[in-house]
Parts: sequence; structure tokens; C-alpha cells
Amino acid sequence: MVFFLPSLHAQEIPLQTQPRQDQCNNIRLYLMQEAAAITDHELSGIETLDDWQQVRGERRRELVEMLGLEDRPLDKKRDPPPYKVTGVLREKGYRIEKLYYESMPRLYVAANLYIPDKIKKPRPAILYVCGHARTQKVHYQAHARKFAQLGFVCLIIETIQWGEVRGDHWGAWARGWFHWYSRGYDPGGVEAWNGIRGLDLLAARPEVDADKMGVTGISGGGSQTWYIAALDPRIKAAAPVCGASTLKYHIMTRTIDGHCDCMMPVNTYRRDFGTIGALVAPRPFLIAQADSDGLNSIEAVRSLYATVKKVYDLYGASSKITLVETPGGHSYHRTSREKIFSFFLKHLMGKDIPPGKVGDIDVDPAHQLTAEELRVYVAGPPSDDITTTIQDDFIRLATPPAITSEEELYAWRDSVKRFLRRETFGAFPEEAPPFDPSLVFRTADRAPRGSDIYSFVSEKGWRLKVDIRWHRDPREKSPLTIVLHNAGEERWAAGTFSDEIHPAGNVAYLEVRGTGENGWDPSLQWHIRRASAWTGRTIASMQVWDLLRAMRFCRTLPGVEADSITLAARGEMSVVALYAALLDGNCAGVVVKDPPDSQDRPSQPDGRGPAIEMLNCLRVTDIYQMPALIWPAKTKIIGEVPATYGWSEKTLKKISGGE
Repeated sequence: MVFFLPSLHAQEIPLQTQPRQDQCNNIRLYLMQEAAAITDHELSGIETLDDWQQVRGERRRELVEMLGLEDRPLDKKRDPPPYKVTGVLREKGYRIEKLYYESMPRLYVAANLYIPDKIKKPRPAILYVCGHARTQKVHYQAHARKFAQLGFVCLIIETIQWGEVRGDHWGAWARGWFHWYSRGYDPGGVEAWNGIRGLDLLAARPEVDADKMGVTGISGGGSQTWYIAALDPRIKAAAPVCGASTLKYHIMTRTIDGHCDCMMPVNTYRRDFGTIGALVAPRPFLIAQADSDGLNSIEAVRSLYATVKKVYDLYGASSKITLVETPGGHSYHRTSREKIFSFFLKHLMGKDIPPGKVGDIDVDPAHQLTAEELRVYVAGPPSDDITTTIQDDFIRLATPPAITSEEELYAWRDSVKRFLRRETFGAFPEEAPPFDPSLVFRTADRAPRGSDIYSFVSEKGWRLKVDIRWHRDPREKSPLTIVLHNAGEERWAAGTFSDEIHPAGNVAYLEVRGTGENGWDPSLQWHIRRASAWTGRTIASMQVWDLLRAMRFCRTLPGVEADSITLAARGEMSVVALYAALLDGNCAGVVVKDPPDSQDRPSQPDGRGPAIEMLNCLRVTDIYQMPALIWPAKTKIIGEVPATYGWSEKTLKKISGGE
């Protein structure tokens, strides 16, 4: 028996007797291709300065959002942050004020302010942002000292990761805090805000010329230099060192695996550092990069430099961007340091002093101050400091609304879906590829009316299979239940679950990517979760797309009643089923067993196990709200119902009159 598909121009789905070779189903290759697409098309369509200026504001807004700064008053008049000086060190030619400032309520930043002696009029200032050195301002003190000796006021600030109070940069990287992605949280956003507030402090100091401020730093401080310069127009010159690469190289070479979570924004809009650098243009920009850096390949940085330079060329400011290459690994070199000092002297002080005459930093141990001497919190940090918990407070998460009518529910659902399509599922293909279906296998066994296994294209690079068990005549339209397989499950687990729920009509078994023959080694899960987020998606969001495609494909079959599809899932796949039901909008219902109580929960530190995070979703909703959001489609929960789902139950009772 051969079936015909009207929606496929009534062409037969051929029985495929040879394996299809047109789809690789390789997650690493897929992510490399997606990363390359982002990098290779960076700033595509920007041919004139007017082209860039038309999109510049939107690109900056995107960066603000991807760093989690949309709730911060970036573009409003701000008072300087409150600060307290806890001690002063008198050195030859300059003094050091040991201070801390409050960048937002209860978030304190430890800093040392280097001020040259005999200041008669305001001086240019440098914000020095530390890299991932454990002793922070102690480790990098020679740089701040040199700037002071050259006549600059220099504020060197500590990160939330290291220093006197140690918070967390390594959430997903080391702790399994992949729910940061669901929150839309990136520690780089906190650091950028702390840096911007540091500029506010500098601008208010009588010793500082607020119209002549620069920023520099290495590694994490290098990436922060890119962010701060892109976000704050008060930066008149910037010099990042070993601080940025391209997504294409990061994913291809897996240098991403060595990078801290702060080194890339939550990539909602699928941008690369070329856009961030373009936001700095046409201000003076010196990019310093070591040629054997284990975290940023020199080839990638050359490519990045070329991309950014195109925008500088449009401004007629080609001379204001420079790439300085130095030998060695992930570190400074005398060449980069001296060129940076010369660069700031030229662009902030108007002094044209060649690098060789500027001189290098003094690293003589006898001239270094100790951690105790530079300590800011001499009596301990403020008792209300939230540095160690800032990840819980920095992003404003959504709270469930009070819904009292169908109209309110529908309006809220529409707003949630708009947000999710833009901020969570924005990496869905703009145009779905043809299904290009094949009949892979057919048998009269397994079900009363036989079984057919079809393959179809979900997305470029992915061909999936759906195994349909016909309990009713496949020539007549009947309800269909799609049962999702889980990653690493026992052989008969999906079938046992199907028997447990007693589905009406026909049953289809689906392995989305990450499960069954579309899965990958569990040891790769940590890398895939981070690499996916850096390219603007997550494992769960890719699985939602696969399920949506499977539903649409099944609706083309003559034996499937289009508006009578039920989804069935267990554990972490419950998240995939419920979100797919919401986006599809035409499901008959969802049956879930042991669903997670929230997407705001940490994972295993090694990245293995359930991957239920979805970019930014917690800024608008959470999994336990889905039963209300997909109503009137019915949700059935098997097993213990998490208490959080009580909100959906109460909401549905209100709008249905207690039924």
C-alpha cells in the first residue's frame, strides 16, 4: 500500500532502500556552520556610512539587552556612585586612594585610584579593567602605576570573580548554572555596568577631564574594554588586549571551552564581536593580540580586525584603528604595553611619543605593593554587599500575572509568544526547508494496522525519523499522539510510557536531536550547551523546533487529523512538549510525566543530564505556566505534580468558573 500526500503535490513518498546521505545529523558540524554563518555575515549589507548609521542604534540596543543592561539607566543622567575612601598610600609622584563604590544598591566595587601629584588642571583618565587574575588590582598594579607616572588618573577596579570579595563568573563553565541562559544573565553585563559606574566616579572627580577618558585591560578585561567602549560614548580611546575572537573560530577550534562565561553576551540576536567593535567606531581603537594565544587565535583576531576596520573606513577613520600582534601566549608583551601607553598619550593628551621612548611597566618585585597594602576592605566588606549573589538579583525575572478572564489570558499568551519568538526562539530558521520525505521502513507488525517509519528534513543538516504505529485505518483521519524519546533512556521506556497513558488513536514515536540516533556522547553535552548558547540557541530550543516540524509533517499524512495531535513526554522533554504546544497553537493536549518544577534550577557541573534552559525565557514565563498558556488544550500531569503548577491550576479555575 502506498499513501499519497496532497500537501506534497500528491507525490508518493518513496520507500527509501538506501541510507540518505544528504543530512549529517552531526551537532558539532551544525554548530560550526551556524557560528560561521554569524561571523561570515557580520555587518553584511553595510556598504555605506548611512547604512551603518541606520542600524547602529538598534545594534547598540541589542548589545545592551544581551548583556542584561536594559533595566539600567545607561542613557539617562546619573549621579556619581556613592564611594568611600578607606585609606591613602603616598608614593613617589602619585598617591593611591583605596576606595569602594556602590554601582547599584548593595553592589560594591573595590578599586584603587591612582592620582598624579601636582595636578593644576583636570587630567585625562584611564579605567583599567582587570582580567581573571586572582589578586586583581595587585596583579595589575604596574599598569596603573605607569599610567599615573605618565600623568593619567587611573582607576583600577576589581571584578566580581576574584579580588577581595569573590563572586561568580563561572556559572555554566564550572557550576552547572545553565539556568543563567534562561534568565538572560551574563556576568559580563555586571562587569560592564561596574565599569560604566567607574567612569561616572572618574567624571565627577575634580582631578579628571571627563571629556578625555579611556579604557583598557587584558583577557576578561579585554572583553570588557570592547563592551564598555561600545556602550559608553565618554570613552574616547580603547585598547583591549587578548579580549575577543570570532564565533567561527571559537566553535571550530573549541577555544570556547577555555573561556569564562563573561566573554560573550547571551547571544539572543546572533551577533559577533565585529558588531561590538563597529559600535566603537570612529573613536581610536587599538587591538592587541598575542600570536599564540590558546584562547583567541591570531587568524580569528585578524579576521575580526578586518571586519571592524570596514566600518572605520566608512567613517574615513582608517588611521584610528590598529592591530598590534605580539609573540607568545595569552599575555601582554613589552611591545603591546608600550604601544598602548603611546596610544593613550596621543589620543587623550595630544602627545606624540613613540612607543620605544614611552617605556615599559616596572615589574621589579621590590617596587610592588602587597595585597595587604592595597587592600580596600580593611575592616571587611560592607555587611549588605551582594557581590556573591548578584546573579540572583541583576536580571528582573517575570512574575506570574493575575489572570481573571479568558480575554486577559489570551492577551497575555500573545505577548508571551511574541517575546519567545524574538528573544528565545529567534534562531529558528527564517524559512523552513522542504520536508523531502522518505518512507524508511514499513511493517504489518507493531500495531493493529501496521507501522511506518518516515524521515523528513527538520532543519538544514538534520533529517529525523517519526515512527507511526497505526491503530486505526491509515487512510482515514484519526487522532495522533506523538511520544517523545528521552536522551539515554532504556530501550523500551517510550513504549512503556505510551502504554501507561493509553493514547486514543494512532501513536508516533519521535527522536528529536539530542536523543536516540540523533544524540551525542554525554561527555560532549557541556560543550554543546555552551556553544549552542553562544550561537543564539539551546538544546531545548532546537528540540522544540524539531517537534514543531514533526507535527507539521504528520499533518500532511492522510491518516492524521490535523487538530487532534496530542504530545506526550517525560521529565525534561516535558519542557519541549509544552513549549511546542504553545508555539504551535493547535494541539489537542499535552500529557507529561514528572515535569520539572521550574527552568530556574541549576544543572550538573559537568553539563550532563537534562538541558531545559532556553534563552531569556524566565524574563517572561516559566514551564509551570504552560498549562494555562496552552489552554484550552488540556494538560495532564502523571506522577507527583510540582507545587509550582498550582498557579496554572488556580488560573484555569478562575477563567472556567471553577470547573
